Amino acid sequence: MKILITGGAGFIGSHLAEVLLHNNDEVFIIDDLSTGSIDNVIHLKDNPRFHYTIDTIKNQSVMAELVDQCDSIVHLAAAVGVKLIVESPVNTIETNIYGTEIVLQLANKKKKKVIIASTSEVYGKSETVPFQEDADMVLGPTTKSRWSYACSKAIDEFLALAYYKEKKLPVVIVRLFNTVGPRQTGRYGMVLPTFVQQALLGQQITVYGNGKQSRSFSFVKDVVRALIGLANHPDAVGQVFNIGNDKEITIEALARLIKKKTGSSSEIVYIPYDQAYEEGFEDMLRRVPDITKIRRLIGFEPRIEIEEIIDSVIDYYKSRT
Repeated sequence: MKILITGGAGFIGSHLAEVLLHNNDEVFIIDDLSTGSIDNVIHLKDNPRFHYTIDTIKNQSVMAELVDQCDSIVHLAAAVGVKLIVESPVNTIETNIYGTEIVLQLANKKKKKVIIASTSEVYGKSETVPFQEDADMVLGPTTKSRWSYACSKAIDEFLALAYYKEKKLPVVIVRLFNTVGPRQTGRYGMVLPTFVQQALLGQQITVYGNGKQSRSFSFVKDVVRALIGLANHPDAVGQVFNIGNDKEITIEALARLIKKKTGSSSEIVYIPYDQAYEEGFEDMLRRVPDITKIRRLIGFEPRIEIEEIIDSVIDYYKSRT
């Protein structure tokens, strides 16, 4: 297979490219390096089945050529990270909506299958946990920029499903829940690599809010395995799937566990949301997926749990010093 990965030099995209190349697929990536890094794929450049383009997915002529060369597309390119979303809401909305529109339009010309990466953010402030794919979305007001990301990804989903229903374009939508692992940066607010870097450097470990909010963390290799499984299963077309780990941990407990595993003397400090992001910032108390649907279709089970995930991230950052 010839597969195009948008955002292919990013954290998830680079891991996906590795596995696809290992499976003898031919991989094309496009990335504007706004949040990705060429360092993530530098080790793949000598592989004759790996091709990379440094450009934006909003460049329609470049995208048209790449889509024509490929059998399917995994659309991962997006504005990501709470900090980036709050600071750059225009870029968030334009990249997520316009970029996805281009991918779908071009794929539709020759009915190329598209895997659309969405997010657990679309569940918003819902308290019906664990989240099921057909659950209601409960979003905050438009005056709070953090909800622009959730809304933009929800529009991506609506658009993709419209292409499927009206134009018979084969699409699969995946909602990712806090994917973590080696190569992820804490630059835009990703909590686990941020905590690990702070602990290793002896800096304060900064917990936003009271730390009682919980999240479920999914190891990137588990997520890649799920992505490939869904991409290859014909019954996944036209459907939405959660991809994640259904075990949760509070952010406070995560900070303590990372401090213990690194042997760090760092102090854990609590930063009010208003100070960390913006006035009136809203967060969700829990974010846990129901993975019954993906489990039934492809037998997906998370293999790597939080302690091993943390160890892998610690080892990654230690190897870079």
